[in-house]
Amino acid sequence: MTVTATSVGEPERLEPQAAPAPRGVRRVRRLVPAAAAALSGVLLYVSFPPRTLWWLALPAFAVFGWALRGRTWKAGLGLGYLFGLGFLLPLLVWTGVEVGPGPWLALVAVEAIFIALVGAGVALVSRLPGRPVWAAAVWIGGEAARARAPFDGFPWGKIAFGQADGVFLPLAAVGGTPVLGFAVVLCGFGLYEVVRVVVDARRAGGVLRRGAAAVALIAVALPVVGAVAARSLVSDKAENGTATVAVIQGNVPRSGLEFNAQRRAVLDYHVRETERLAERVRAGKVPQPDLVLWPENSSDVDPFANPDAAAVIHAAAKAIGAPISVGGVVERDGKLYNEQILWDPDKGPVDTYDKRQVQPFGEYLPLRSLLGAINQNWTAMVRQDFSRGHKPGVFTMANAKVGLVTCYEAAFDWTVRSTVTDGAQLISVPSNNATFDRSEMTYQQLAMSRVRAVEHSRTVTVPVTSGVSAIILPDGKITQRTGMFVADSLVQKVPLRSSWTPATRLGTLPETLLVLVAAGGLGWAGLSAVRGRRDRDIQDVRADAPGVTEPAR
Repeated sequence: MTVTATSVGEPERLEPQAAPAPRGVRRVRRLVPAAAAALSGVLLYVSFPPRTLWWLALPAFAVFGWALRGRTWKAGLGLGYLFGLGFLLPLLVWTGVEVGPGPWLALVAVEAIFIALVGAGVALVSRLPGRPVWAAAVWIGGEAARARAPFDGFPWGKIAFGQADGVFLPLAAVGGTPVLGFAVVLCGFGLYEVVRVVVDARRAGGVLRRGAAAVALIAVALPVVGAVAARSLVSDKAENGTATVAVIQGNVPRSGLEFNAQRRAVLDYHVRETERLAERVRAGKVPQPDLVLWPENSSDVDPFANPDAAAVIHAAAKAIGAPISVGGVVERDGKLYNEQILWDPDKGPVDTYDKRQVQPFGEYLPLRSLLGAINQNWTAMVRQDFSRGHKPGVFTMANAKVGLVTCYEAAFDWTVRSTVTDGAQLISVPSNNATFDRSEMTYQQLAMSRVRAVEHSRTVTVPVTSGVSAIILPDGKITQRTGMFVADSLVQKVPLRSSWTPATRLGTLPETLLVLVAAGGLGWAGLSAVRGRRDRDIQDVRADAPGVTEPAR
């Protein structure tokens, strides 16, 4: 019962108070936000390739925003972790295809911590005016951290990489993956605000809170308007002529970690497919290529240490009559390098590029002694660490300058941009996905290359040992692609471009500004929380000592 105040001299009236909800109902209510956070993470995963449901990212963030609205930072931490698990567990399942669930689960457990911290941050800023902006900036701050740590980062799963088929894609040319991702997350959080404003207006008898409504509409509309305006930055017109490129997919004798167990088999497969293409050129079925691009690890033996390997590569270059970019594992001065070799049909090897962003636990083993103590099989998989290259790779092939971004490097903003600023007129992403079988990994990586094409306004070729290989124009459209685990080749005349997009010029500046916005929002929220706590403490003191009054000023 609730006691209500009455007129002087009248007895107090007791009004009935709502009975507390049953324990089971209260428990369900507590579980609903947790379930919503986890399921919205799954929804975000479904928006990623190979599916073309990019728009599902918007309701995913809308639901996530609802789950975090008004929560404490501790609750946000837990809900963020559940969102991260729902998103990353299915997204990264391919990491355990050949090595079992242990590394997959460990990777997800660590990466989800970053999303948990984002959840805590979004919960804090959810009380601020203009909360969709602060929340979206906090998300990009989390992505920036995840792309750099631990072990030089793991950017897989950036929101931008799920938008290759979406209307927001042109924003990649404005500010790269951070701006593209920010727009999508802002629109998603804004969508929740729109729903909330409408629901609140109905509850208030049609009274609309204009300020909140304006913020919500701007958060939804601004990314869409910006994406439409950014279309003018997207072009597939040639600026420096054209080049006819050939992408070779030789295939592998078997999938998995033993793809190269049979000496020289992978190399012979790529030589054979190149010679088959040369026959088609001589027959007039396809045009003569100006340059030929082979995948990462297409030479499974070191051509500098094995004359027989060098001889068959040279024969293939002679047969096709064009320079070939060959992927190989090379040992030099006792160190291993994942290397691209420019092989001229007349001069032989004339240039090299060593992969700079090597993959932890795949190409080098952090914490080797600790992991060996836990499971010696893990250390046996990476017997010797690969060394890093230190210079961007840009090969001059015929009339074109080709930037090299080897496989895993495509996920990192800096590796791709550095090839363009070093003069690349088109980009090649040689890859070896044979160790991941027929998983979604190859499609996720292909989507990254599509985003990079728009980001830097360059043709991107993707030669892969076992597929999917593709040719992508500067507007992000795939013009040709292969199947998986088949031998095939793609030949096409593509535009060469040298102009820089705003994203190329600005580099990390947009990301830095968004991180500063996130820091500002978190700082504001933190100060507001401290002031609110101090005001409550003062009120509690006054309530306990009613005779104490504020001193006159």
